[in-house]
Amino acid sequence: MQLSCACTRKYGDAPEVIITGRLDMTFPYVPTHLHYIMLELLKNSMRATVEHHGVDADYPPIKVVIADGSDNEDVIIKVSDEGGGIPRSNMKRIWSYLFTTADPEIQEGMVAFNENVDHSIDSPLAGLGYGLPISRSYARYFGGDLSIMSMEGYGTDCFVYLTRLGDTKEPLPI
Repeated sequence: MQLSCACTRKYGDAPEVIITGRLDMTFPYVPTHLHYIMLELLKNSMRATVEHHGVDADYPPIKVVIADGSDNEDVIIKVSDEGGGIPRSNMKRIWSYLFTTADPEIQEGMVAFNENVDHSIDSPLAGLGYGLPISRSYARYFGGDLSIMSMEGYGTDCFVYLTRLGDTKEPLPI
């Protein structure tokens, strides 16, 4: 998994990701949107887990559960970590563009001008504060949602709701 490699490059190790539930399921969805949402959630979980437990620790795994039942109108994906959680005072801010808990040096490195290269080869696990707001927008655009429940001092559970019914209309203004 490329994400584990990015985490290992940054911290020297990465927590295991365990995926359970309906692994055989298929449903219509925009693959790039789903990839972006899951990438952002897993990046956040990996970073939080490593930073909370410290480098060279025995990391608890990040758990991904895919839930679907014959009567469910949504496919639900839960990403659960033990990365220390999010303080309640930050919960509303996580949906704001440009809000980040990343080291300011990461942001400076991403936007700094260098005439010898036109982009960075470093792929940070956190940075500009666009990941969660864009992920929620992607989910909501097709009738789903993204919600986050956190226990400060323990960890965070992220729930991605994706409508699997083929009759959801795009929310375009008329």
